[in-house]
Amino acid sequence: MVLVVYSMTAFASHQVHADQFLISWEIRSVNSRYLDIVLRLPDKLRFLEPEIRKMIGRVLQRGKIECSAKLDPLPDAVFKFDINSGVVGAVIDALEAVQPLLSAPAPVSPLDIIRWPGVLVEPELAQEDLRKSALEGLQQALNRLVEARRQEGTQLKGFLGQRCQQLLEQVVLARKAAPEALSLLRDKLKEKIEEVSNEPDRERLEQELVYLAQKLDVAEELDRMETHLKETLRLLEQDQAIGRRLDFLFQEMNREANTLASKSASTALTQCAIEMKVLIEQMREQAQNIE
Repeated sequence: MVLVVYSMTAFASHQVHADQFLISWEIRSVNSRYLDIVLRLPDKLRFLEPEIRKMIGRVLQRGKIECSAKLDPLPDAVFKFDINSGVVGAVIDALEAVQPLLSAPAPVSPLDIIRWPGVLVEPELAQEDLRKSALEGLQQALNRLVEARRQEGTQLKGFLGQRCQQLLEQVVLARKAAPEALSLLRDKLKEKIEEVSNEPDRERLEQELVYLAQKLDVAEELDRMETHLKETLRLLEQDQAIGRRLDFLFQEMNREANTLASKSASTALTQCAIEMKVLIEQMREQAQNIE
């Protein structure tokens, strides 16, 4: 079983015939904390809105989804419009009543009357056939959207996995640099004490060193960083929405990197902390697009 990560950013479209019409679907997806569906439908398809929302909700869990449909007549379509004689008669009566009140009434053409709301009666579409064709077209568009999200998600998964490995390398470097930093600090402290005293208090010196070693110990931060990285790699192999969990983990990792920087007792440790912060920020930016 291939486990995949899905991006929230994608676009897909599909067209399908329905009687003498062409239904054109377009679906655009961008990142969002929740599933936010925005529909733009022609009047003849508005009755499908509840089903459309359910279909989208079954395949997508997060993201702002802008879904639109257009209903256009085919080039060779043949239509026959009926005239609502009652509305036409009412319009003519109204015009005849108004004309005597005008000093110079403008002529009214048949086209003006036809444009009046309710005069032309469009042929009724077979609603069930329209429903079937429209939803089939939507399903194809959704399939393409999911595939596009999967492809970009695969790239994001590779990017995050690579950054995790780079961060683990920095953890190893920091573990090596920490004892060296404490040793260097010990020597500097010893030199300072000897400068101000011919007979330094060795016991006091050892107490100060123990205190500094505890204050500057970064083992716990590095352990937590390593734990967060392993959890990130585990999540990248889960077949479910992981974006929110990744965002939380990266916040925690950034906190550990900041603490490491504040405790840094050497240039090497400072460089490790800076490199960690850069890598984590890159991961946070990319993870914003993961479902």
